Amino acid sequence: MYDIIVLGGGPAGTSAAIFAAKAGKQTIVFENGKSMTNRAWVENHYGVSEIAGPDLIETGKKQATKFGAEFKEETVVGVTSLDNGFSVKTENGTYETKHVLFATGALTDLAEKVGINVVAGTEPRIKSIIEVDPNGKTNIDGIWAAGTVAGVSVHTIITAGNGASVAINIISELNGERYVDHDVLK
Repeated sequence: MYDIIVLGGGPAGTSAAIFAAKAGKQTIVFENGKSMTNRAWVENHYGVSEIAGPDLIETGKKQATKFGAEFKEETVVGVTSLDNGFSVKTENGTYETKHVLFATGALTDLAEKVGINVVAGTEPRIKSIIEVDPNGKTNIDGIWAAGTVAGVSVHTIITAGNGASVAINIISELNGERYVDHDVLK
């Protein structure tokens, strides 16, 4: 059983995976290549003068896999509740997890199918978003959302930060105390 399954491999989902895996949580990310960042040219991401969106995503994936996160290019078709978590069904198999993090960008169809509350979007061209509390929790305990699908700005730096923030909240809940990840120079 995974600790966290992330749906979406863009900046929000991959940033969440970096933090979760680095914290020692069994983490898998399902991606389908539909991230808006795959079509982006980025010149406003802190610490990066300019980068093609696909390169930014690839850099994040390398960071996350370095800490043990898994990535699978599979489309998730269903999420159902279990006594101790969730079953996530993809087109190729079924996986169990304690927590699910939606980081699906502009896509809310699966969230609606699962019974997650969806509301009108807040960004230009974003039709609908998942309704979340300030910590990223949805109306279903154990299901979270981060990034554009959770109503934050589509900018990569903002979605990545939100993904990290929500991951910290999930890790804190799993650990039973507030989690902090702060490295120091060696």
